[in-house]
Amino acid sequence: MPRGKRTVSPKNDSIAIVGCGLIGESWAALFLAHGYNVRAFDPNQETAEGFGARVNRPLAQLRELGATGAGCLTVTETLAEAVAGVVLIQENAPENIPLKRAVLREIEENAPQSAIIASSTSALTWSDISPDLQWPHRLVTAHPFNPPHLVPLVELYGIDNAIVVQAEAIYRNLGRHPVRLKKDAVGHIANRLASALWREAVHIVAEGIADVEAVDAALVHGPGLRWSVVGAHMVYHLGGGTGGISHYLQHLGPSQVRRWQSLGSPDLTPEVCAALIDGIAQEAAGRSIEELEADRDFKLINALKAREIARG
Repeated sequence: MPRGKRTVSPKNDSIAIVGCGLIGESWAALFLAHGYNVRAFDPNQETAEGFGARVNRPLAQLRELGATGAGCLTVTETLAEAVAGVVLIQENAPENIPLKRAVLREIEENAPQSAIIASSTSALTWSDISPDLQWPHRLVTAHPFNPPHLVPLVELYGIDNAIVVQAEAIYRNLGRHPVRLKKDAVGHIANRLASALWREAVHIVAEGIADVEAVDAALVHGPGLRWSVVGAHMVYHLGGGTGGISHYLQHLGPSQVRRWQSLGSPDLTPEVCAALIDGIAQEAAGRSIEELEADRDFKLINALKAREIARG
């Protein structure tokens, strides 16, 4: 069993999953695999009916990683049934401000006042989705990286420290690595970093410096490998040798500034979009989205296993 994970939840705690799409499936499997009982709701009947079967795939992947919890999944007919008596509601509605606000209002009206309301929003901020709530301090944004059951990061922001601390404890019980924002920000932390990197990746293609497959290969076999164990700031601290970041900034800082000045701000023109689409088609080499996802997940699972071995 990987460190930081457990087999059962205390007092048979229940979690609500509101929104049963791809992210909801992943969250549900993660909670179930760590002993939480899960009640799930989606307004789309077809999506709700197939939810249990879809959760089986990520659940099997978590079993492969050593999770042994056996929570019970119930798909409810109403949102009120899903949120009754739970300790946390993981909301996964589409990234639409009016829709998010309406769903969160309904959750607030029906959930216990002690329950944490956690939104899986990636593009929207806490400030975007909280104005209509009577008790906004109960809301935290809890942005996972896809797929949540395999990628440990959860980025948290809320205005009530006690609520955020409680949310952190729940996510740590799932073997996640919660990271707290000091202030509300579009894109949180990781998506801002990822967007900055992809902007330059698009610029490289648009300028004809390299094609899509070469850019991806350079990242995967170079800095991506290093970033999986050491963060961006620490990379440059180590890059400064025995003098660390102070030496790097003093002696190599100017070269970094020159690189920053050469970075681009590409537009997604029809020509650039066509180049990206063609490049992805070449890199995918006929593999479907399902096949590519399976390959990604296989590699993520093996990377997670390797991390556990490295930790001893």
